[in-house]
Amino acid sequence: MSERKQVILIVDDTPINLQILIEVLGEEYEIVFATNGKDALAMAEINQPDLVLLDIQMPGMNGYEVCKALKSIPHQEGVSIIFLTAMSQPEDEIAGLKLGAVDYITKPFHPDIVRLRVRNQLELKRLRDIQTRFAMLDGLTGIANRRALDEHLGREWFRSLRSQAALSLIMLDVDFFKLYNDTYGHLAGDDCLKRVTAALLSSLRASDFAARYGGEEFVTLLYESDKEGALVTAERIRAKVESLQIPHQSSQISPYVTVSLGMATFVPSDGSAPDHLINMADQMLYRAKNNGRNRVEYM
Repeated sequence: MSERKQVILIVDDTPINLQILIEVLGEEYEIVFATNGKDALAMAEINQPDLVLLDIQMPGMNGYEVCKALKSIPHQEGVSIIFLTAMSQPEDEIAGLKLGAVDYITKPFHPDIVRLRVRNQLELKRLRDIQTRFAMLDGLTGIANRRALDEHLGREWFRSLRSQAALSLIMLDVDFFKLYNDTYGHLAGDDCLKRVTAALLSSLRASDFAARYGGEEFVTLLYESDKEGALVTAERIRAKVESLQIPHQSSQISPYVTVSLGMATFVPSDGSAPDHLINMADQMLYRAKNNGRNRVEYM
């Protein structure tokens, strides 16, 4: 499977400049473009570019204003920005660098210089992404860790707030896992968690997100999933784990490993926060444990 092309957002109100840049960069990268600041911000939110080539002198919002606004968009604050400018005074460059730009390209463009400067910045971005990806993975199960969950939930919360789409979150806990470790040992416990992770992943849609929350707890986030759909997913997870028939002679409810699940569905609103959804699911998980385990409770 080939690696996805990195995405460049070009923002320039002059058609000939857009044409030149697309010709120079279009074969190697995925190009999206805008001709004004307002459209640029919308395109950045939709496409999550790896790099922005940003003209300074534009009608309406100038490049400095667009740069400042881009840096304020959740999860876009780290985007790399190269200014395109005919201005060559040091104070102009200083102003852009203070706003967070990583480089300047002066007009008229030299194709080779554009290509090399863009390639350098995107290679740095690729290496940063690799480091970030490893920092976001759970070392045992290979799925996302809690840090990744916090970032992903924040991003999806913001998206759902804008679209008013429902978010569902399932929190699950392996029943009597401490007793499992005490009985079979920690190596067997690690293998158990890996098998539970595989069952969890096989129960989800491609668009769903799963993370190890800590210890024997896992969380799944289901975007645009109503209560009925999330319940079906939660029950499918519970049944798949049980069907693994991993022996658990110390369990107080089953001869096999089971999980308890708490599920909550919520449409984000102003004044609410992502922690609200986690707290709701956690309350339902607590109820599932109190009501006998190996079950789904929901709010």
